[in-house]
Amino acid sequence: MLAAALLAAFFAAYTRMTPFDEVLLIRQGNHAAALSLGGALLGFSATIGSALLHTADYREFFAWAFGAMVVQMLAYAVTTRLLRMSKDHIEANNGAFGGLLGAISLSIGVINGACIS
Repeated sequence: MLAAALLAAFFAAYTRMTPFDEVLLIRQGNHAAALSLGGALLGFSATIGSALLHTADYREFFAWAFGAMVVQMLAYAVTTRLLRMSKDHIEANNGAFGGLLGAISLSIGVINGACIS
């Protein structure tokens, strides 16, 4: 239950952080937004899943989950700053760019999840 609540909290925080409305864009059929957001959710979930398996109690689990949230948001901020114009690419439905953002988020999540042991 806590993991699902943290996933919902991550979704809310992440979609507020980005400079575009992913949900609206996805409703309009924007694949780039779906790929970017989907990758972020999967990346966060990879760390959450690992934390569920490897932590001893709820405090430790929550600490890893909070850390994963921060890391995912930092990864998005750094990536979009380095690549520039991500808002334009996502809103223009550049699927390649959305896929790249999603893959970076997923990669960061898998690495972060592997750090838990």
